[in-house]
Amino acid sequence: MIKKISLVAMGATLLVTAATSVYAEGSMVLDRIKERGTINMGHRESSVPFSYIGNDGKPQGYSIDLCMKFVDAIKAEIEMPDLKINLVPVTSQTRIALMANGTIDLECGSTTNNLTRQKQVDYLPTTFITGTKIASKKGSGITEIEDLEGKTVALSLGTTNEKAIKRVAEANGINIKTLMVKDHPQGWLSVETGRADAYASDDVLLYGLVSKSKNPADFQVTGRFLSFDPYGIMVPQNDSLYRRLGTATLADMMRSGEIHKIYDKWFNPGPTGINMPMSDTLRTAFEIQALPH
Repeated sequence: MIKKISLVAMGATLLVTAATSVYAEGSMVLDRIKERGTINMGHRESSVPFSYIGNDGKPQGYSIDLCMKFVDAIKAEIEMPDLKINLVPVTSQTRIALMANGTIDLECGSTTNNLTRQKQVDYLPTTFITGTKIASKKGSGITEIEDLEGKTVALSLGTTNEKAIKRVAEANGINIKTLMVKDHPQGWLSVETGRADAYASDDVLLYGLVSKSKNPADFQVTGRFLSFDPYGIMVPQNDSLYRRLGTATLADMMRSGEIHKIYDKWFNPGPTGINMPMSDTLRTAFEIQALPH
């Protein structure tokens, strides 16, 4: 009887050890982060108000704040409170490749989670929900995509917005000229200077561009949603332990209400002047994703 109890105790000890040393079981991403003593954090430079360069020259925004919470969890998991953060600027064209080839360990921006991208990368839970709309000058006569017949729309290469505009235009027989740009500032400049009649992007990003323009009152964001885009923090594929750590971090924030406070900091109204109360859809998404331990 004593022998049986000893075996049970030994098994329990092994189970406790396994449960408390998740990192020791092997996480490719956590291993490389700990080995080099640095986490490579990809960030956008002009995705207002998610990730953009502030007056101090450093990235800031809603997604940056959420990513920093994840970084804190990583520091605790690998027991490296002095872990260094290497900030790596990314664009809509480079972000997927830099994640897939291991250059960055997480990406903090305005990246839509879709099935095509999941062939190369993975995502943490949804942190924002938006969709493709159109920005143009007031008085342009542009309110919906149909009004772009024969006109030029600027599109950021490699975005879901590019695909949405081209898909809807083709399906409805709308003859649209496209001007491909590398990022949001270039797309917005094309509208300000008249090279393009409109710029299509996620509605919240368009509101951000309008708010930071020289004459916000001159521009409008109009039209129905042409796509449905859930944003998520992007992480590498094939590392369930690393992804789970990020998922647990966000779930805790959604359960406690901390993510609501961070949202309000940037949207109600935020430092860029964007005033967007949290939608019922996003609020419900947070409630669903607030998984219990």
